[in-house]
Amino acid sequence: MMKAKSFVLFLIILTITSVCLSQGRKKEENLIGELLKSRPDLFKTILDDPAKFEIQILYTQIDRDKNNVPKFTSYKYRVNPKEYFYPASSVKLSAAILSLQKLNELKINNLNRNTPLRIDSVEAWQRMTDKDVTAPDSLPTIAQFIRKILLVSDNDAYNSLYEFLGQKYLNEQLWKHGYKNVNLIHRLSSPLTKEQNRITNPFTFYNHDEIIYEQHGQKNPKQYKNELPNLLRGIGYIQDDSLISKPKDFTYSNYIALEDLQNVLRAVIFPKFIPARQRLNLTQDDYKFLQKYLSMLPKESKYPKYDTTKYWDSSVKYFMYGDTKSSIPENIRIFNKIGGAYGYLIDNAYIVDFVNKVEFLLTAVIYVNNDRIFNDDKYEYDEIGVPFLANLGKIIYQHELKRNRKFKPNLYDFVIDYSTP
Repeated sequence: MMKAKSFVLFLIILTITSVCLSQGRKKEENLIGELLKSRPDLFKTILDDPAKFEIQILYTQIDRDKNNVPKFTSYKYRVNPKEYFYPASSVKLSAAILSLQKLNELKINNLNRNTPLRIDSVEAWQRMTDKDVTAPDSLPTIAQFIRKILLVSDNDAYNSLYEFLGQKYLNEQLWKHGYKNVNLIHRLSSPLTKEQNRITNPFTFYNHDEIIYEQHGQKNPKQYKNELPNLLRGIGYIQDDSLISKPKDFTYSNYIALEDLQNVLRAVIFPKFIPARQRLNLTQDDYKFLQKYLSMLPKESKYPKYDTTKYWDSSVKYFMYGDTKSSIPENIRIFNKIGGAYGYLIDNAYIVDFVNKVEFLLTAVIYVNNDRIFNDDKYEYDEIGVPFLANLGKIIYQHELKRNRKFKPNLYDFVIDYSTP
C-alpha cells in the first residue's frame, strides 16, 4: 500500500515539475515574444511566419551584486541547437581565441601574437603568405590577423588562423571546453573540397634570421560532418555560373549553435564568471586584446587603416545601428562578431551603455532568402535582415533602460583606450 502511495506521489511531483519547466520555457519565449509584439510596425512580417525566417534569439540579462559580481538570466525565442543555420563569419571569434591559446600552450620563448610569421605551401592549391601590407612593418602576425577579423571580418585573416590551428585542434578544443554543438569544417570564401579542408599549411615563426618555431602541415585523420535534421536547404544553388536545381547540402558546412556562440563570447567578456570547464588558457593581456578589438570601430584603427566610406561605424555592428551609417554614440560600446552568408545574418554581442549603466548579451540569427536559391546574391539583407537585427537591438536596449537593478554595474573594466596600439 505504501509503495502505491509513494508511486502516486512520485507521479504528482513529476507532473508538477514538468508543468513548471514548461511554464519556465514559455516565460522565456514570452518575454522576447511580447517585446516583439509590442512593435507590430517593426516586427509583424517576422512574427507572421518566424519559421520561414528561421529566427533564433538569445537575450541574457546581467544583474550585479554589491561586489559587482554578475548573475546571468537568459531568455530564448525559438532557440534550438538541432536547427541548422549557416554561421558564416560568426565562427571567426572562436579561431581568434584558440590561436592565442595555442601560442600560450606552446610555451616557446619569443613566440607570441606579435611574432612575425610565414605561411608556406606544399600543395598546388595552397596559398603562401609572407607579407601583410596592413601591418606597420608589412609582416604577418597572429595579432594582425585577429585585428582584421574583429574590425572588419576579414576572410583571408580567418583562413590564416585556420592554417595555424588545424581543423582537428580547432574543433576538439571547443568540444573539450564544453562547446558541443560545433563543427568548423572549412575555410571561408575558399572553394576547396572537404578533403582539402582537412589539410592545413606549414607555418614558420621567426625573428629576423632566427627561426623560433616551425609547424609542419597537418591533416585531420577524421572527416567531420554535421548530423542534424534538415541539412538539405532551398530549391537550388548557383555553381560555376549555372543553376543546380536541387537543395544545397550543408552536411560538410560550418556550424555552431546559437547558445554556443554566445557562450564563446561570454568566455571572453566574463572569463572569471563562467563554468571552469569553459575557461580558456588565455592571459589577462589576451582577454584585454580581444575585448579591445571586439569593440573598436574601424575609424579608430591605425593599423590596419580603413576607408570610413566603406567601413562606417555600424558596418559590422548590426544590433541597434545596422540600419544607419551614422556614428555610434560614445556612451555605447558593442563587443561583437557578426556573420552573413547564404541569406543568414547573425550578430553576437555584449552591449554596454556607460552613461545609463546598462549591459546585456544578445545573440540572434535571421534567414532572408525568399527565392530559396543559394549563391545568386539575391538576399533580402537590406530590406528585412539588417533592419530586423537593428530593431531587435533597439527594443532590447529600451527594455534594459527601464529594467530595475538593485545595484548599478561598475563598467570600468570595459572602458578601453583605443588610441594606443
